[in-house]
Amino acid sequence: MIFLPNERVALFIDGANLYSASRNLGFDVDYRNLLDYFRRKANVVRAYYYSAVLDTEEYSPLKPLTDWLAYNGYSLVTKPAKEFTDASGRRRVKGNMDIEVAVDMLELAPRIDHAVLFSGDSDFRRLVEAVQRRGVRVSVVSSIRTSPPMVADELRRQADQFLELAEIAPEFTRRQMEPRPRAAVPSRVTPAEPFHEGHDVA
Repeated sequence: MIFLPNERVALFIDGANLYSASRNLGFDVDYRNLLDYFRRKANVVRAYYYSAVLDTEEYSPLKPLTDWLAYNGYSLVTKPAKEFTDASGRRRVKGNMDIEVAVDMLELAPRIDHAVLFSGDSDFRRLVEAVQRRGVRVSVVSSIRTSPPMVADELRRQADQFLELAEIAPEFTRRQMEPRPRAAVPSRVTPAEPFHEGHDVA
């Protein structure tokens, strides 16, 4: 990983995307260690964490994580997830945070030198290109070691550097666990599990 001396860096973490990638690689993220890792590498001016939250329940199991992040160095960006019934009658939750990531990255671009995006979503390619035109270097953190790969080829090509999550994960792994098959979808959301767009609700 290449960071320049005194480079002003901002982290943009798509919570659902990082959760999916880490689960597929077989580890949980320790967010304190993640932030410390990047602070050792560069001057981290802001660390954003994005998550959609289902607010129809009295208590969200995601709340302990989001509360902890908000008090421990992260700028928490949330919005209500939308619950709907699909064509087959299954309850699903939709919570896409792409617009929030794009707005924050473009607004912060004049005040940073380097943006680190934790996502593999191809929709971010145009955002990365726009930020690069403003003179900001962009690194993408995701994985090509999952099956299928978590990062889109076009996003990986657009980035100034691609950081393989599996290679840097030992710096901020909370605990090892068995890799989860991609076909398996958790029926309940745990404190470390952000909602995915289109997530099933049991």
